[in-house]
Amino acid sequence: MMKSVLIPALLAPAAALADGSAFDGTWKLRLDSVKVTGKADQWLLQGGSYSCRSCDPAVDPLPADGAFHKVSGHAYYDEFMVRVVDDHTVEVSQNQNGKLVGTETMRVSADGTVLTVKFTSYSGTQPVTGTFTEKRIAAGPAGAHAISGSWLQDQISGNDALTHVQYAMTPADFTMRANGQSYTAKFDGRKYPVEGDPGHTEVVLKKINVRTVHETDYRQGRVVDEIDLIAAADGKSLLMTDRDMAHGQTTSMVFDKQ
Repeated sequence: MMKSVLIPALLAPAAALADGSAFDGTWKLRLDSVKVTGKADQWLLQGGSYSCRSCDPAVDPLPADGAFHKVSGHAYYDEFMVRVVDDHTVEVSQNQNGKLVGTETMRVSADGTVLTVKFTSYSGTQPVTGTFTEKRIAAGPAGAHAISGSWLQDQISGNDALTHVQYAMTPADFTMRANGQSYTAKFDGRKYPVEGDPGHTEVVLKKINVRTVHETDYRQGRVVDEIDLIAAADGKSLLMTDRDMAHGQTTSMVFDKQ
């Protein structure tokens, strides 16, 4: 939930802790802190057909003909398009209810070891744009397009809409605001909706202590993420650990107080 909420406020850690909680304020993702472990991303493009085996649910198979095709079971899109640019480059896009919601250009390095993805997402108030790279874990079958095989995310960059989030905590509840999406959830074990989220995510919040909050995300009737937020004692940084249950990956990242 790395979205954009910009506030021209700088609070000293002592003041933040005195007036509210260690979470209160605007936070910016430290991009070089993002670490992804777990199951690899898997794509296969061969014989004019595209598969994303690590998508949830899998996109398998789909004609790679540059046209949008209906897919089902996905929270954020209902149509998917794949266009082969050349033997190292592929463009993919997603629609939901006839509206473009995301685009990616995927390009494999000449030596076949690095995949670079330039992306734009339209799920928030402002477009989220950026680039990430993935390192090859396993090769695809002989004769398949270069994107085929297994990959794991390495580095990421992006605009403010990707990197900024605002949090606030009271003894009774916790609030998140980011790029047009938000929730305020009480620490009562109940589900609360993420307003503005086209995937209709619901959250359950548990307060572990004054500097630690556990968030469980539900989507389409099941748990998709388990997230731990830990604020540093000095109030200057925030560690997030996101266990993506749907994809079998764990991402850790650090946010700095703005």
